[in-house]
Amino acid sequence: IKVAKNLRPRWQPGLQKKEEVMSFSSKVKEELNKSSNLANKELVKYELLGYFLSGNTSLINEKALKFATESDYNINRFSKLLSNLEINHNIDIVGKSFIITVKIKDLLNLIEQKQGSIVLTQKIRQELLERKVPENRLRDIIRGLFLGSGSINNPQKKYHLEMLLSNEQNLQDAMLILENLGMKPKKLVTKYKYSIYMKEGEEISNFLALIGANKAVLEFENIRIQREMRGKVNRIVNCEAANLNKTINASIAQIAAIKKLQENGKFNKLDDNLREIAELRLENPDMSLVDLGKLLKQPVGKSGVNYRLKKIMEIADEG
Repeated sequence: IKVAKNLRPRWQPGLQKKEEVMSFSSKVKEELNKSSNLANKELVKYELLGYFLSGNTSLINEKALKFATESDYNINRFSKLLSNLEINHNIDIVGKSFIITVKIKDLLNLIEQKQGSIVLTQKIRQELLERKVPENRLRDIIRGLFLGSGSINNPQKKYHLEMLLSNEQNLQDAMLILENLGMKPKKLVTKYKYSIYMKEGEEISNFLALIGANKAVLEFENIRIQREMRGKVNRIVNCEAANLNKTINASIAQIAAIKKLQENGKFNKLDDNLREIAELRLENPDMSLVDLGKLLKQPVGKSGVNYRLKKIMEIADEG
């Protein structure tokens, strides 16, 4: 590996490093960086293929490609993969970005050029189409793709996982791999963007398990459970509030009808059952029908109370 002369630490000696809150995406990538075994050459090869599919890898010219990222974990991981396969590469820093450059001739058994883009070799693509690639190696590709260009929103705010691809063929290949692994992602294609995304909590959790981010799965599931509990509580509160409003509005209408009967002299002409419930409603304007029924001399259920109050309102409407 050749390290460019302008490669330098982000914090110079004597300066205190700022404390930063690590994003959920960074936590996942840190875990993957530390946990996977790079001694396995086959694992390295297929994970590297995932990086080549990603939208952060592009051609510089006919002889070289580059991978650009602002993530320390991404650049370290990609560099280790290349080194394990004894592929020469250079690392530079441009602004906030790390950039790895690799000569195309060193990658001819993995990728090829097609209409100015990087794609997997026809041999590898054929193996994918014919399902000759073992499932664990398909997972390695997707791990590399996520490390190369994936991101996950803070799950406390919303569920959204996205991975960028460099061209439509790579998008199709990645979709095929994920579908073969039992995932059902969605794709987005615009003039300038190719991406795969997921918005369901369970699906994102399954994806994290798929790529081996087990600690992230536990954290994600914990947050998801808390969100679901808060959602249930909010729905219950909203439902109770709606029922309370319904009770109050009905009570207002009932009391208005009773007062109308009092004003036009028809109240005392009501039979005993109707007059009794009318008096209880006036005394208890915010009480539910169930509780009103319990206060009657001869208690009745909700439907019985509702029937009597409706009868009173019908009499009032008659004038």
